[in-house]
Amino acid sequence: MASEREASDDRTARTCVKMLLLLLLCSYHYSVTAGAADDRIHKVLAAASHTAEAVCAQPQVTTPSSSSGATVRLSHRYGPCSPAPSADEPTVAELLRRDQLRAEYVQAKYHGAGNDGLNQSKITVPTILGSALDTLEYVITVAIGSPAVTQNVMIDTGSDISWVHCSSPTGSVLFDPVGSSTYAPFSCTSAPCTQLGADSSGCSGSQCQYMVMYGDGSNTTGTYGSDTLALTDSETVTDFRFGCSHKEEGFDDKLDGLMGLGGGTESLVSQTEATYGEAFSYCLPATSRDSGFLTLGAPNTTSGFETTPMLRSEEVPTFFGVLLQDIAVGGNLLGISPTVFSAGSVMDSGTIITRLPARAYSALSAAFKAGMRNYTRAPAVSLLDTCFDFTGLDSVSVPSVALVFDGGAVVDIVYDGIMIAVDDVTECLAFSDEGTLSIIGNVQQRTFEVLHDVGQGVFGFRSDAC
Repeated sequence: MASEREASDDRTARTCVKMLLLLLLCSYHYSVTAGAADDRIHKVLAAASHTAEAVCAQPQVTTPSSSSGATVRLSHRYGPCSPAPSADEPTVAELLRRDQLRAEYVQAKYHGAGNDGLNQSKITVPTILGSALDTLEYVITVAIGSPAVTQNVMIDTGSDISWVHCSSPTGSVLFDPVGSSTYAPFSCTSAPCTQLGADSSGCSGSQCQYMVMYGDGSNTTGTYGSDTLALTDSETVTDFRFGCSHKEEGFDDKLDGLMGLGGGTESLVSQTEATYGEAFSYCLPATSRDSGFLTLGAPNTTSGFETTPMLRSEEVPTFFGVLLQDIAVGGNLLGISPTVFSAGSVMDSGTIITRLPARAYSALSAAFKAGMRNYTRAPAVSLLDTCFDFTGLDSVSVPSVALVFDGGAVVDIVYDGIMIAVDDVTECLAFSDEGTLSIIGNVQQRTFEVLHDVGQGVFGFRSDAC
């Protein structure tokens, strides 16, 4: 009897402990969602100085969640970690101008597919594929051909067709298909050529020709063929379909081409489905002096991710969409009506600044300004109108910002995903308003492993991944 009473007492004690822990967890959750006055993010401004950006830090990339996929290092295009750093880094004003072209293009492409609520009246860019090349900020290094030729290429989730620079304006050859024993151009009647659809530019002799036109007028044309793609020393893709570009306009030839990560049939993701599954993830580093990663393959488990359903469009299969439900500032939900986000949101690696519908952005900006009342306001910079002057300050404290997605996923954005520096003393809220279709830009995605599990129809966000 005594042992039974002791066992009963032990079970009762364990039950009480569990109830206490549950009560504490519920109390904590309430304080976050209901709002706490000290729910802020602090940053030492000296850590973000231009001097610090001049040197590439030792890569501090955590192991990607997928243990069976192929992982390559990812770097910022203009930073010291870039495999092909450019001395011609654009000004913030120029970068924002280019970013506006891409955002307008994404809006136009969705409008052309019959989506409601998009204003195309001011958009004259062609609705073909991709967008302004100069907004693509992240680079990976791969190799193509036999023998393998190293290629530093931009990644783009808004493009399907991959291509490399086969000749430069001066005539120098970067990738010579004649020198590769495994290269084969497609004939004009082949299935891959037929699948190009509007991106086909006919034939040259008997060889299939492609043409990709981007939103700012940039374009690439050349021969469409296949060869061996080496992602790593041990991970290769045979018969990889890509464009061998012989003519480009508006392209920075310091980089060797583009890797399409969209949802169309010609993208790297679709081509490697049989090997890695139709899934990939990437982690964009917080600053240009850090490195991230790109992984092909799904994780063994999504237990470390905040997950939300993926939205797809049959008319525009290139883009991957999500559904925003609300935004929290300083721990307080803004209470934005779900109808504001009903057009969906595109998750895009090539758009820099996140665009929100006007009503959502207005609520976000007002709440953020209220939380920054102790700081000096600064004039608007291009499309950024919630700006602050941090002259003479060693550190700042800003309200936290979280994106709330369908299914309850809450993504707490890091400081470098909330604020963007436009000069040595001015930083602005890295959001803008435009149209009804939201675009989640790459600034807000920084430091998260962003999982695109196309096969399962799931997006995932794992914090502190790089």
